[in-house]
Amino acid sequence: MINFKSFHGTVTMISDFITGEINEEKHCYKIMTVENSLGSIVNFVVSPTTYFVDHQIVRVGDRITGYYDGNAPVPLIYPPQYRALVIVKENPYQSVKVDYFGQMLKSSDGTLLLNIPPYTPILLINGQPFSGDPTNRNLIVIYGPSTKSFPAQTTPYKIIVWC
Repeated sequence: MINFKSFHGTVTMISDFITGEINEEKHCYKIMTVENSLGSIVNFVVSPTTYFVDHQIVRVGDRITGYYDGNAPVPLIYPPQYRALVIVKENPYQSVKVDYFGQMLKSSDGTLLLNIPPYTPILLINGQPFSGDPTNRNLIVIYGPSTKSFPAQTTPYKIIVWC
């Protein structure tokens, strides 16, 4: 199980990230520098496998949330540098939760409970339909309104299963 952690802020720089690998991978990796409202800075290494919600193109000045594995090793440098697993470009009309959802479809931090009707698209990261049960899995949940209860309850617009 991935221990999803996040950092939210404004993209201040995007540049190529040199991996030292073969020439075929040149320009395939990017580094995104993100600064939050408190002035903290994080560098996200964006690889060809990083999932961008709704396949949004991110540019300098955009507000994003980057998700990374909190259990993955990281170099001891400043600013911190994390391998981005999921990037979400801020959208005022939808919210996104990236987390492990257990047996009752409640997020691992206990803040969101999913009510999934039969018409909600449940997809793999490649856009193909997911035919299994989404419980006890890492999910990218795209949703709108939610209740003010604890945990908040929502009916997702779309669910992406992170296999």
